Amino acid sequence: MQSLLFSVQGRVNRAKFWLVHVVMWVVMMIAFGAILGSAAVSSDPQAALQSVGLVGGIVLLIVYILALWIGLAIAAKRWHDRNKSAWWILIAFVPVVGALWYLIECGFLRGTTGPNKFGGDPLAA
Repeated sequence: MQSLLFSVQGRVNRAKFWLVHVVMWVVMMIAFGAILGSAAVSSDPQAALQSVGLVGGIVLLIVYILALWIGLAIAAKRWHDRNKSAWWILIAFVPVVGALWYLIECGFLRGTTGPNKFGGDPLAA
């Protein structure tokens, strides 16, 4: 599990790519909802932000950084499965078409059949 979530080496298929993203989204929504939801009971937005406090802000920052790293690691492995360098992650920064390109290529297109320069076929494992 650790190599799946934190390593940028190897390949990952579409199913694991989507599973990790869905689970990561759910965990983030729960964390943000628990911390910010408790602050939202205030009718004053300034007081709501202050009630999150330092500890809540640190927890949110840690959750965000972990999610960012996991997302980058999974994206790198998915690009590897497509037999492309992880530098293709940067395509997402191209306005308008970049995110769509990333979504189609990593989310919907099948990876290379059999081994490629980044490792063995994840479907064969």
